[in-house]
Amino acid sequence: MISFDEAQILGWITPLIWPFLRALALFTAMPVLGTRTVPTRVRIGLAGLIAFAAQPSMPPVDPVPLDSPIAFVLIVQQVLIGLSMGFAVRVVFAAVEFAGEIIGLQMGLNFAGFFDPIRGGTATATSRFYGTTIAWLFIVINGHLLVIAALVQSFTAFPVGPEPFAFLKEARPHLWAAEIFSTGLWIALPLLAMLLFVNIVLGAVSRVAPQMNVFAVGFPITLGVGLLGILLTLPGMQAPFTVALERLLALFQ
Repeated sequence: MISFDEAQILGWITPLIWPFLRALALFTAMPVLGTRTVPTRVRIGLAGLIAFAAQPSMPPVDPVPLDSPIAFVLIVQQVLIGLSMGFAVRVVFAAVEFAGEIIGLQMGLNFAGFFDPIRGGTATATSRFYGTTIAWLFIVINGHLLVIAALVQSFTAFPVGPEPFAFLKEARPHLWAAEIFSTGLWIALPLLAMLLFVNIVLGAVSRVAPQMNVFAVGFPITLGVGLLGILLTLPGMQAPFTVALERLLALFQ
């Protein structure tokens, strides 16, 4: 007859429960996999698969009774670290969408706002175009594998312990907002310079030929130059996106 005691069950569950909770919190907060279009059961299955497959590279963890106060603290730690990693990835996506907002403002397309059912809010045409493009780029460059590798290595950088807020001193998530503006301006700067030059030319034309209606002529020209600039600058979006993603994920490694 096969029998199990509590110590053996805890020895089997403990190496799986903490990676599972951290991975599930990550998939809940990160873009692409954390959207409403991905069912919850898919995220739970992926978190369980990663927790099981990553066991050979995990540091050893002492068994902890799941009905003790220490277990509650450890659960809080895994959820906070997983949500922080998902938030770090979302910051990079927000930087790209911020670049789309700036470009749309200069092109005159920010009045073309619509309701985004995925995020549950309003969005502009250029920001959603940049957001959709960067989501495809995230999969093409194996960004999801980079996130999973950072998740596994985070157990070495921030091991399971009784201090749930210790990782905040090294990760410093309160400084990540600056990444949105720096990366967004990095992506949008070439197109902003192009549109600024177009506006300067239109201003000079309005002074030379006052009879020309610049408001009627300027909008099609600005829109055409902006669309052409988006087409030309799309191949250069990979470099700042990859650099920003690797820089934020390195905080957890």
